[in-house]
Amino acid sequence: MPYINIKITDEQVTKTQKEALIKGATQLLVDVLDKNPKTTVVVIDEVSTDNWGIGGEVVTKLRAQR
Repeated sequence: MPYINIKITDEQVTKTQKEALIKGATQLLVDVLDKNPKTTVVVIDEVSTDNWGIGGEVVTKLRAQR
């Protein structure tokens, strides 16, 4: 049973976007690894930008600098 864990920042990702991520990730495993979509699990973890860092900086701070 394939398990896919997608981690994204919690920046207003819509239900429709999450559904597209789940569908697309599942289809990718079907196309590339010939996995059964009925047994493919996809979990989306939304992480606060305060808990996500890039290049040694907290994402919340980086977003504020834009």
